[in-house]
This record gives sequence, C-alpha cells and structure tokens, in this order.
Amino acid sequence: MSSNGRLLLGIFASLCLPAALWAADGKTAPAGLTAAQIVDKHVAARGGLQAWHAVQTMSWAGKMEAGAGDSAARSVNLVRNSFNAGSRKETGALAAAEKAADANKEDAQKQVELPIVLEMKRPAKSRVEVGFAGKTAIQVYDGKSGWMMRPFLNRDDWEPFTAEQAKSQIGKWELDGPLFDTAAKGTQVALEAVEPVQGHDAYKLKLTLKDGTVQHVWIDTQSFLDVKVEGTPRRMDGRMRMVWVYQRDFRPVQGVMVPFVQETAVEGYRDTHKMLLEKVAVNPKLDDARFVKPGV
Repeated sequence: MSSNGRLLLGIFASLCLPAALWAADGKTAPAGLTAAQIVDKHVAARGGLQAWHAVQTMSWAGKMEAGAGDSAARSVNLVRNSFNAGSRKETGALAAAEKAADANKEDAQKQVELPIVLEMKRPAKSRVEVGFAGKTAIQVYDGKSGWMMRPFLNRDDWEPFTAEQAKSQIGKWELDGPLFDTAAKGTQVALEAVEPVQGHDAYKLKLTLKDGTVQHVWIDTQSFLDVKVEGTPRRMDGRMRMVWVYQRDFRPVQGVMVPFVQETAVEGYRDTHKMLLEKVAVNPKLDDARFVKPGV
C-alpha cells in the first residue's frame, strides 16, 4: 500500500559495488545523490527505521472518492474493479446501481464518496471494507490466502481469491513500503532519472525485487517523500494495464508520516480515484481472526 524505505542495497558480486551506484541498463545515474543516499533521506523523511519498526498494526478510515459527473456509474466501476466484480452482465445491486446512474440525471452533479476502512497487521495481513449501495463489501488476506464477500452482486458467501488475485497481494500491504529493509528483502535499487511528478521534480527509482519483479517509486527531490508509486497491473477490458498511485498531504501520526490523499490512475483511463483518509491509528489492537474467512 503506501511506500517507505530502508537503506542498504545488494552488492554486485563481480564488481563489489553497491547496486545503488548504477542506473538501470548500465547507464550512468543522474548527477547528484546516489540511490542509496536518496533511500536514506526517504527513510528519515517518513519517520525513520526505529519508528516504523515499532509499528505492528495500522488502521485507516476514510472515503473513496468516485467523482462527479455520472458519479453512480463511476462508483459502480470503482467497486467492480476493486473487488473483481466481473462483467457488466452481473445481476443484483451492482447492475441496479448502474441502471440508476443512467436514469438519474441529477446524480451527474453529485460527488459520490464510498466509506472505506483498511486494517493492516505484520507481516502481510490486510482487511478492506467498502460501503456501497447500503451494503459492505469485505476483502481479507492472511498473508498467503484471501477471501472476499461481495453483497453488491447478491453474493453473500465468502469466495476465495483466484491465483491471480492472491499473487497481486504479495508486497501490497507492507506497513512501511518497498524501500524499507531492501538488503534483507534482496531488493536492488537503481536511480533511473529525475522527472516531474505533479509539477515537482522527483527521483525515479527502479526496484528489482528478489524474484525479479520490477517496480518504480518516485521520491520528491525536496521532501524525499514517495509522491508516486507504481502499483500492481490491473486487468481491465481484457488486458493488463499499468497502475500508478499518487500520494500527497503527508501528516505525522505517532512519529511516522502517512499520506492522507492517495489518487490512483490506470493506464488508458482519464478518470482517477482518490482515497481521502480521515483517521489513522497506529498499533490498534487487531485480532488475527479479522484477517481470515470466518470459521477458518
């Protein structure tokens, strides 16, 4: 979910030099700070290693903004994409809401905000609840397996994640993000470029994970906060599309910095969706039972 970082990088066995001193594809890194120095400064800007290591659980509560202008239709798509709701032929409350969006012209001027609660617990447990059409969709992940309940599709039984859905959760719910503890994780970090993100220069870092997966994170050159994160590709309209999350309005919460606004953009789509946090709790008591299918 939100990114943070830990310093120290892997070593090139052949040259015995930090991977951070090299840019991707063998090119020289942009002049100035090395990737290792950027990661160091980022970790400090987010609150530091000690503060984040003390965080074992976290909960976020707020709203997912579905936008104005055919808002109901956009909220339908948002929930469909968030909970893998399937095709437009689905029946039940989701289809009814979609039909209502076309019929109710006044709704086009309204801003739809869906209540959302996220709970996270180390090492990789997560629970997401989204209110929609008077019902609550729930998704839980215990670190290895996941289940979801989608009452907006008239599905009141728990459904297991598909293999693709389970794979997409790996690394998604790290409390402190992919730039923390990179050496322990076997992650190599390279500085690719400096480029603008929402009007401000940012360091574009390439992360090569232990399994070979590549992810990019953009670190603001002034604040050293992670203002843009490459998300897990999402299947939409029959193809996988790139996803980016823009983060802003960082605020301190018990010694750690948290982005209170996250805006998700999907390749090929003009509309974006914001999550606006209203309350963040650090180390709330969260029982393990909240992260598994009831009865398991």
